[in-house]
Amino acid sequence: MKHYQDLTYHHGKLFTLGKSILVGLLAGTVVIAYRWTLSVAEQTSFYLFSQVKSHLYLLPAAVVGLGLLAFFTGTLVARFSLISGSGIPQVKGIIMGYLQQNWLTTLLAKFFGGAAAILSGFALGREGPSIQLGACVGEGIGGKLAGSATEKKILIASGASAGLAAAFNAPLAGALFALEEIFKYFSPVILLSTMLAAVAADFVSTIIFGFTPVFHFPVHRAIPQSGYWLLVILGVVLGGAGAVYNYVLVTVQKRFKQCRRLNAKTRLLVPALLALLFSFGFPWVLGSGQRVLPELYLGNELGFLLLLLVLKFLFSVICFGSGAPGGIFFPMLVLGATIGAVFGHVAVNYLGFDPDLFNNFVIIAMAGFFTAVVRAPITGIILLVEMTGSFANLLSLTLVSVVAYAVADGLRSAPIYETLLENLIKERVPAADREAGGEKITFAVVVQHGASIAGKRLKEIDLPQHCLLVAVERGEREIIPRGETQILAGDMLILMTDARQETAVREALAGLTTCRRL
Repeated sequence: MKHYQDLTYHHGKLFTLGKSILVGLLAGTVVIAYRWTLSVAEQTSFYLFSQVKSHLYLLPAAVVGLGLLAFFTGTLVARFSLISGSGIPQVKGIIMGYLQQNWLTTLLAKFFGGAAAILSGFALGREGPSIQLGACVGEGIGGKLAGSATEKKILIASGASAGLAAAFNAPLAGALFALEEIFKYFSPVILLSTMLAAVAADFVSTIIFGFTPVFHFPVHRAIPQSGYWLLVILGVVLGGAGAVYNYVLVTVQKRFKQCRRLNAKTRLLVPALLALLFSFGFPWVLGSGQRVLPELYLGNELGFLLLLLVLKFLFSVICFGSGAPGGIFFPMLVLGATIGAVFGHVAVNYLGFDPDLFNNFVIIAMAGFFTAVVRAPITGIILLVEMTGSFANLLSLTLVSVVAYAVADGLRSAPIYETLLENLIKERVPAADREAGGEKITFAVVVQHGASIAGKRLKEIDLPQHCLLVAVERGEREIIPRGETQILAGDMLILMTDARQETAVREALAGLTTCRRL
């Protein structure tokens, strides 16, 4: 009987992996279509704005057109509220069981709403929406093919992983993002599923877009170890900047929602008007940031780079805070790159660093700023390696990311996607329902060597609330837990909890089951 159960279990995992490949192929196709649509929309936007600037008699038509486009996008947001913003907090909320959606209508509304926002010139990215689109595909396939609620969650995460992989041509970062940001814990089946989905999506993406790296910053050599003291300073700057970014972004979002004169349908008129004004005076801040990157070179004036940083920062948080369907992922990287350009300009022109190292600072700062804002350092490091196609800065990327993480954490700046998710749950889920039972799930946790509970009897262990220990697996044995049962390092604990409490329970258990001392 046990042999049959083991065989069925392993076959089930194989079927899950096969379904993940299907999710990756379909999600990759959808995201590639979205990526191409946004590219056309951004090119069209810059062309139309340039025409209005050259022919002022077109200005009234531009005002009316932008107003209608903003109202159309706002109407979509009001009708399908889960398309607002990047989509990453929404995906996390669905996996945690707090949010529900019609995956098809969300996919369509996000696709066209995101395209309309970019056509309006908003400073938003494609990566967050791509993750949400991929997750929608995963949910759709999971609803038809998944054999359990847990498998459906894995397929949703696989779709999210595929979305990021197709958006950036970065399969490793896609899989790591699912583990580090969405699930926040490691599981072999989740790792394999998200990795296969990401590779499948990247396979489709490279057929269309080729193998060209997203960022084209030639790097001649790595920063020498004698210059690492400057990288520590850069990490401190990025950590502080990330904390400021998170605070301002959340504050702007709250102010928009508190403004009684504006609602979901009309809030987008504010960034639309700003986009029109910037198109006349400072068009580099428009769009996702692709037009900013060519301006990040050593010969540019420091004053211009500082102005670019400030205006891009403000316009991007206003666009996102308005609730427009678009992400902060790519604009966040662009802001990091701009900080790196300012820092590199100072290092070369005032501290005597080799001009060939300027691009190194640009690349390294992207990973550091991403880490400070999102708190996913491994994803940030691998993402920049994949996006630049170079391992030359791996050690420098790691150093700056660790310092930026520590500084942002020391400033008590919460990870941006966690803050956005908490606010979303407060808005959409009644307080009583947040603690409600709902669907029950089981999951496994391994007791590491050096964990605080290793060697203790079960009656001596204070397990977290909202969970029940149902079995202890020790090698081939399955032990029914009792008060006198001793927990040993290497044991696998099988627990039951509510779907909505899974993440909180896992985080609490991590303090008991992981090694906290050497």
